[in-house]
Amino acid sequence: MQKVQITHTVFGQLGNKEVWEYVLENDNGMIIRALNYGAIVTSIEMKDAEGKAENISLGFRNLEDYLNYSPYFGAHVGRVAGRIADVQFEIDGETFYLDKNEGNNQLHGGKDNFSKKIWDVETSVGKSSASLIFRSISPDGENGYPGTLKATTTYTLTNNNEWVIDYYAETDKPTLYNPTNHVYFNLTGSVRNTILDHHLFINSNAYIPLQEDSLPIGGILPSAGTIFDLTTPTPIRRAVEDDDEQIQLTKGYDHPFLLSHTENMPDAILSDEKSGRTVYMYTDADSVVVYSGNKLKGNFDIDGYPVKKYSGVTLETQALPGASHFEDFGDIVLRPEKPFSSQTMYRFKVMKY
Repeated sequence: MQKVQITHTVFGQLGNKEVWEYVLENDNGMIIRALNYGAIVTSIEMKDAEGKAENISLGFRNLEDYLNYSPYFGAHVGRVAGRIADVQFEIDGETFYLDKNEGNNQLHGGKDNFSKKIWDVETSVGKSSASLIFRSISPDGENGYPGTLKATTTYTLTNNNEWVIDYYAETDKPTLYNPTNHVYFNLTGSVRNTILDHHLFINSNAYIPLQEDSLPIGGILPSAGTIFDLTTPTPIRRAVEDDDEQIQLTKGYDHPFLLSHTENMPDAILSDEKSGRTVYMYTDADSVVVYSGNKLKGNFDIDGYPVKKYSGVTLETQALPGASHFEDFGDIVLRPEKPFSSQTMYRFKVMKY
């Protein structure tokens, strides 16, 4: 009997608009919940090696906590993920000035970024997958960005236990665009446990070093022989405890890894040996930003338990942060004649270790 379905219920009220939570379920009983507010993924529920279903992502069960506390839990961020230094950038010789929302920089697109919007949502259910199609229009000048930008992002849950994210956008003026999803994984199924014993593999031979304010220094460094060489699955704990200068600066990973994109090979693998839960990541993006939850604090709870350091880890696929300032980081200028499109897929499996 086909179980693929989408249901939805009211999650809260924001001004005069209702916030809805959509529930995608596949034939295997895997569930992804997402809001029309911020296109936020509130939970990803999958079974462990013993058949116990638990939420493997960080999220809240009420809107107020998202409004008051959330460090972008499960959120769709943009127009530009990461930080833009000195809240300015140039396109074709013209300088644009952005709104500040982190010191003298802009983070994740500004105060009114994608994670703060009520998105229009369309649902689609097929024989083997269920999709949410999110649409939003960012007006010319919003948060300082030029151009009216029309964004469409689709979340699809398949019967292969895959969460596929398809990004699409078009603009009427040259602008910047570099979106991502800020989902935090904790494959143990509870924030009572950290992600320090998760093993992480990344198909990458280079990373971006950071300044104290988490902005890129400039330049791409080889990872061979360093704690940033994750071409062999490595416990995240090793990074946290390493004396590498970059690790000491950020108290763990908070770094972009330049992906090698080997054919028929995952770009990243995150695994928890105790539960058997494993995430295989595939993307066409240039990089993945790994953040090991170094700044999470116990000033808010999930399911009655304080969220502490290292409670979750992100795998944020995107163009290299800093591309608006460093030419060798790639080009994130979106122009009217060429729409933006990108895809990231997370495949969830249970393995025996």
